[in-house]
Amino acid sequence: MKKLISISALFLTAICSAPGAEYRTLPVDTYLDKMKGGWAGQMIGVSYGAPVEFRARGHIDDEELPAWKPGRALIGVGQDDLYVEMSFLEALEKYGLDVTYEEAGKAFSETKYPLCHASLQGRTNVQKGIMPPHSGSPRYNHHCADIDFQIEADLFGLISPGLPRSSNAICDVFGHIMNYGDGVYGGMFMAAMYTHAFFEHDIEKVVRYGLRAIPRESVYAQTIRDALLWRSIHPNDWRRTWKLVTEKWASRPSGRCFSGEGFNVDASPNGAYVVIGLLYGNGDLSKTLEIATRCGQDSDCNPSSAAGVLCYHSRLRAHTGAIPGGYSRHSRHEVRV
Repeated sequence: MKKLISISALFLTAICSAPGAEYRTLPVDTYLDKMKGGWAGQMIGVSYGAPVEFRARGHIDDEELPAWKPGRALIGVGQDDLYVEMSFLEALEKYGLDVTYEEAGKAFSETKYPLCHASLQGRTNVQKGIMPPHSGSPRYNHHCADIDFQIEADLFGLISPGLPRSSNAICDVFGHIMNYGDGVYGGMFMAAMYTHAFFEHDIEKVVRYGLRAIPRESVYAQTIRDALLWRSIHPNDWRRTWKLVTEKWASRPSGRCFSGEGFNVDASPNGAYVVIGLLYGNGDLSKTLEIATRCGQDSDCNPSSAAGVLCYHSRLRAHTGAIPGGYSRHSRHEVRV
């Protein structure tokens, strides 16, 4: 925990010392609360959806969802959503925030935990001497647009409060170990939502801020914009929005690097399912988890991302789903960003 705070402080020092920097105030206890909420949300979400992962492939999951109990959150530690992030953090501790492509790749190549799809191919490439960013490029990695980095990038938002440019810079390094293009943009988008959730309580604004971190013309950005558009047209019908997103973006023959028997681990439609959960969940954790899970496909990773952003953005609440008001500006210990 102390190392994570120290890394965040380095980001803040670098940015706040820049000429003409603008400052916002964030009490340290608020930062800690939100950071813990982000980790807890990921663990809750992935353990919630794990029993039904890929049960629904190309259709809404209308079957009964297993009852969730707090003890199940510990399952999250054994999921790639969490343990890959932890190894990224170790690499940052070893090499610092100016970690190079080669250093990040080397650290990842030395890991022993199980992987699949883009991350597995990326690690294999680096072990063979194909270093990032080439290890994640379509020339060497046919899973380049898969969901892998999207589910592994939360950490970089957690250590970049209000600093999406900083999160983008570090995502560029680690994301290209295993992904490319939309595969990297998915991670940048998720991390950027975290950075803005430090200060923004409106979840739709958090999503829109996340979009600013990636190229507007990218397929990923177009997919998320469509989810936002269709939600505005069908504000009370997430199933209709799911159908429109799936028909347009999840059914493109060339739009995913891996598919079979209905599986789709492309970053962009799964990213849209995260957004659908967030938008239609309306700040309620249980509702957000259920919708993100019922959207199907990677239905443990998607609620993990959604719950991480939501718990982080809302701060953990014990008894109410209401979004808290503004932060106190009278704390004795504050972080300026």
